Amino acid sequence: MSDIGGLDLLDSLIAKARKAGAETADAIYLTGRSLSVSQRLGKPEAVERAEGNDIGLRVLVGKQQASVSGSDTRPDALNELVERAVAMAKVAPEDPFAGIADASQIAGTSPEIEMFDPYEPSAEDLTNLAAAAEEAGLAVKGITNSEGGDAGWSTTEVAFAASNGFSGQYQRSSFSVSAVMLAGEGQGMERDYDYTAKVFFADLEDAAEIGRRAGERTIRRLNPQRPSSQRVPVIFDPRVSRSLLGHLSSAINGVSIARGTSFLKDKMGEQIFADSIRIVDDPLRDRGFRSRPFDAEGLPTEKQMIVEDGRLASWILDLSTARQLGLESNGHASRGVGGPPSPSVTNLYLEPGDTSPEDLIKSVGTGLYITDMMGSSVSTVTGDYSRGAGGFWIENGELAYPVSEITVAGHLTEIFRNMTPANDLTFKYGTDAPTIRVDGLTLAGSNA
Repeated sequence: MSDIGGLDLLDSLIAKARKAGAETADAIYLTGRSLSVSQRLGKPEAVERAEGNDIGLRVLVGKQQASVSGSDTRPDALNELVERAVAMAKVAPEDPFAGIADASQIAGTSPEIEMFDPYEPSAEDLTNLAAAAEEAGLAVKGITNSEGGDAGWSTTEVAFAASNGFSGQYQRSSFSVSAVMLAGEGQGMERDYDYTAKVFFADLEDAAEIGRRAGERTIRRLNPQRPSSQRVPVIFDPRVSRSLLGHLSSAINGVSIARGTSFLKDKMGEQIFADSIRIVDDPLRDRGFRSRPFDAEGLPTEKQMIVEDGRLASWILDLSTARQLGLESNGHASRGVGGPPSPSVTNLYLEPGDTSPEDLIKSVGTGLYITDMMGSSVSTVTGDYSRGAGGFWIENGELAYPVSEITVAGHLTEIFRNMTPANDLTFKYGTDAPTIRVDGLTLAGSNA
């Protein structure tokens, strides 16, 4: 990869911090560029371009640490940044688990990952995509209005360095097209959307197809009903099934485990899913939205089994949480410019099963197919789960009619244990899952 700049600045910043009294230090430099356009009813609504850079510096004096950030790279501004950080660290409370990586822990050579497309679209290019998406949506019979078509592009350049000798950098790109359509009138109005987002421009789905699907999804939502309250099997569309992985990743985050505030805190190595379930975190996946060759503390990253054959196999750890738990970091540190690192997942996904989504729906007989979720009363402390939902009622193994204004509830322990994935996994969000069947959830609907 070509030099994207920033490392010399960070090396200078760390040297200044050491001279000012910091025992150790690390720093991150982020540079971003983006362009987005939107149009509604055939007319341009907005063209926005943004460029910026941010610096984050963390210094440690003993076990006292402080983090500061700024965007001014002039020498006097950087000197002020360093002075402020060191002064803050000297009065900060001690954190026995704070500290940068040992030199023996840092990544060596960075693996090559496909994560940056140098193509930079023009505003006209993006406008054409947004127009194609909206026009296709408006052409769907029954569509009465549009919230618009949108298209965007962005790149982020990341440079990271530390006083332990680590120095690394990488670039990431993203492209997107979306459309939101409306149908019906007054209280009976419905809306829905579709979008495509990819790391490489050539991988984007056809813009017209995005608009058409947005329109068709909107029409299908018209005249929803509200089924009676009952316990039913529930199928989660991939648009919402990934949220179940989000609850898992929160519950196994090292911060929650170290604090003892997770319902899974004592479940390492135990069977919490069916033995066919495998969940993976892969920071090295080509064209992944969250791929990275090293983590935010300069540690190497690697593909990791989070759940293997139904058994919980790993926490999500950075250096601080690993030290608290008496473990080794597994390279999951993330950070912005405004604070110290914290653990988070990268490209997290549930491996697909063997059954098609259609056969999974047929297997339900009578139940609920969820395409949208809103609100959240999900506690990763207790595992209690309750969310508003909308989608379609399943009768005789087929989608029968749209439903809305319902709530589904249960406990994450039971949800995880009763998950059955379909075979339709696609990588679209960063956290991804195929269609999922979960048996035995409680649906709160009408009292009729």
